[in-house]
Amino acid sequence: MRWDNLTAPPVEGGPERAAPATPPLPLALPGAVARTFDTPEFAGMTFYEVQAKSILNRVPGQSRVPFEWTINPYRGCSHACVYCLGADTPILMADGRTKPISELEPGDRIYGTERRGAYRRYVITTVLDKWSTVKLAYRVTLEDGTTLIASGDHRFLSERGWKYVTGAMHGNARRPYLTTNNRLIGTGRFAVGPKESPDYRRGYLCGMVRGDAHLGTYSYGTVHRFRLALADDEALSRSERYLALEEIKTQRFDFTPASPTRLAVAAIRTSEQRDILAITELVRWPVEPSDDWRLGFLAGIFDAAGSCSRGVLRFGNSDDAILDQTTAALRHFGFACVREDRGLPNRVREIRLTGGLAARLRFFHLTDPAITRKRSIEGGALKHQGALRVVGIEALGLELPLWDITTGTGDFIANGVVSHNCFARNTHTYLDLDAGADFDRKVIVKVNAGELIRRELAAPRWRGAHVAMGTNVDCYQRAEGRYRLMPQIISALRDFANPFSILTKGTLILRDLPLLREAAEVTTVGISFSVGFVDEHLWRTVEPGTPHPRRRLDAVRALADAGFSVGVLMAPILPGLSDSDESIDATVSAIAAAGATSVTALPLHLRPGAREWYAHWLAREHPHLVPRYRELYRAGAYAPQAYQRELTARVRIAARRHGLHRGERGDNRSLPEPPPPSAAEQLTLL
Repeated sequence: MRWDNLTAPPVEGGPERAAPATPPLPLALPGAVARTFDTPEFAGMTFYEVQAKSILNRVPGQSRVPFEWTINPYRGCSHACVYCLGADTPILMADGRTKPISELEPGDRIYGTERRGAYRRYVITTVLDKWSTVKLAYRVTLEDGTTLIASGDHRFLSERGWKYVTGAMHGNARRPYLTTNNRLIGTGRFAVGPKESPDYRRGYLCGMVRGDAHLGTYSYGTVHRFRLALADDEALSRSERYLALEEIKTQRFDFTPASPTRLAVAAIRTSEQRDILAITELVRWPVEPSDDWRLGFLAGIFDAAGSCSRGVLRFGNSDDAILDQTTAALRHFGFACVREDRGLPNRVREIRLTGGLAARLRFFHLTDPAITRKRSIEGGALKHQGALRVVGIEALGLELPLWDITTGTGDFIANGVVSHNCFARNTHTYLDLDAGADFDRKVIVKVNAGELIRRELAAPRWRGAHVAMGTNVDCYQRAEGRYRLMPQIISALRDFANPFSILTKGTLILRDLPLLREAAEVTTVGISFSVGFVDEHLWRTVEPGTPHPRRRLDAVRALADAGFSVGVLMAPILPGLSDSDESIDATVSAIAAAGATSVTALPLHLRPGAREWYAHWLAREHPHLVPRYRELYRAGAYAPQAYQRELTARVRIAARRHGLHRGERGDNRSLPEPPPPSAAEQLTLL
């Protein structure tokens, strides 16, 4: 949930019969006005009225949805918001280093995870948003000494799935939570990086120069020469800077150009006698090396002669002294390693680090080599670590500033363990369905949406791109009946002839039919409804807060009669509940009879968070289906491709049987046919 654009001062006044509410304001919404309503349909709900700073939201570049801009006048919230971690919690960055969560910024590249085949693997993702709040803090302690400060609502990945820090077995607080029987998934706590002390710099230069440079004085005319040539500028620049700090000035030059098979190589050099003597002294073996020198040496020799490929970290060299110093330094810091001699003519031997990914990450963080490409763990599999058992969960008894981020994968790596963020919560709000007991009880309302959209559409930089609405939270949810934000938004889009589309379950859209007609005369207007099934009992059980499916289909008919080409997303289709031939036929028949021009089948998918909530609901309401769901979703959030293809084919056959096909569209009544929604953006039950 993004709060950072919701901070402008409030304007007094609000809908009729609204009164300021007593619940405390979220600390991330300074100046918001909290209101409750004395009507049955809004019982127990709190609305936070904010003066937003912007209303047009750009979709992150890595998203595969067929639109770039959205408008979301409402935002949902719940007690399960993942305001999660202490400010100093280290997060694993894409360059292999770490950064405190409080210092992250949107756009930063970090590691998340993604299930590929049988394993969850490390992948690089993007920070989409960041915010903070103050909540009651807990300390989670693991067997290896890892400590994590988090709110009780935060989730970590355990060997038994996502678990909240705190929870209960029964009642409203019932949810999966951590116990001392759980083990978290990851590598364990990150090592603290080195300080760039004079000894560290000298150690780095010793490893780099001895490992890869040319240094010497030659007798023909007494020529002094130092040259360091590297394809990786990070290491070359670091060496150049460290030498400059020792008052050794070098010249940079192009050593070899790039070719189809080789990277370009740059170099630094000097031929001054005093510089050569100074470098020779810098790289002399110390009698009693300090810890900082050892760390710098390991970083330098790794940049010069090390590699990390296919999960194996190695150092290669033919010099006995270098091999001995490397082995001694590794063992000094507790690393296990083996020396391997393959009998090569040049006497190059290798030192191989053992201990798996945990040891490699510890080496990278402890020593901090300069070359980031050698530090990549992308594609590496997450496996259980024996020392990550939870040994303590302690309430600290005080509220602390805590931070959360949103990422493209829905998770991130916090101090060596997989940590959940709020990505799944945004998908839960898709179609205005509850993700838990309180999800739709706290709603953020951008009361100045009408003013903002006119200002932003009039901006010179705006080029009239298509705008999608209802793609995160239903813009025609019940609150719209009170706040009436959509007429202002549609009027502005009409006046600027800006194309737009709306996805909704809300029959309230018919209130704005005259405005939609006017807009369709000057621009393209696309409208889609979501109707996953027409069974009334299932609707009351699964979607009690949404309009009846038959009422939604009545709205489809009214819009079709008004000349709009209305598509229907048959979503979500629930395995074992609404995927039978009878259910599909009844739903498609009703959709066709309502005058829809297309139907798109979207099976249920269960991302983390939604998965746990739905599993509890399924076990309570339909326990006989639990084994089937375990089989269908054992590999991740999505049902197997074979199931999805078979389901799509059955819906397509039913559509043909009922005469539902894509008819000719008018010139200004609809958008061009969009590509099918991608798997990553399927609508969810939640």
